[in-house]
Amino acid sequence: MEKKKIIDLLKSPDFLKRLDTLQGLPLHKTLSTLFSALCSEDEEVKWHAVTAAGRLVADLGERDPEAARNILRRMMWSLNEESGGIGWGFPEAMGETLARNETLAREFATLLFSYIQPEGNFLEFEPLQRGVLWAIGRLAEAFPSLITPLKPGAFLLPFLESTDTAVRGNALQALALLADEEILPRLEGLLRDREVHRLYWGGQLISKPIGDLAQEAIELIKKRGAPTREGWGKETH
Repeated sequence: MEKKKIIDLLKSPDFLKRLDTLQGLPLHKTLSTLFSALCSEDEEVKWHAVTAAGRLVADLGERDPEAARNILRRMMWSLNEESGGIGWGFPEAMGETLARNETLAREFATLLFSYIQPEGNFLEFEPLQRGVLWAIGRLAEAFPSLITPLKPGAFLLPFLESTDTAVRGNALQALALLADEEILPRLEGLLRDREVHRLYWGGQLISKPIGDLAQEAIELIKKRGAPTREGWGKETH
């Protein structure tokens, strides 16, 4: 019954308003259901599961930091070939968790970033690259000071050349959120990119051509402000 309640919540148009109802459910079973939902073919269900799992693990980190660390370590383990799995949705859930808990973010930001570093734990599978890039963007939104010392531009810019639209779009998001004027020439190179990117932003799915998102990012960076949840894509579907 609890599983059905959780799935119904993830499908609800009032998801964000009802998110607090998860707090009263058994944590282990709730997270298990949410982690399964990360694999959903329904985009909205998957992304709502990312938000819900991130919030629950971040809140757990306030009460029991070591328990939250263990969950994050399991997420990371799932991304290793030795795990025997693929780790669908775990990069995104990890990014959402870190964006909601600064203590955990300070501990795990470098590890998250290592997944796009060729000399680190680089992920070659494009669906996982999408997730890691989104997670880095989410973390950059919450705690940019944890990302900028890692010199992200050198590692993020190559993803703008990907043939995968979501990889390009999420790399663009991450770069834009760092508000670095040095990236403007590269963003200008995306202005003619008319591939439509589905971006999860502020609890909603946004559909926009990458070129339009690049233009918005350029304008906002020139104003010395990184894009906020209100600053990108007002057109939602």
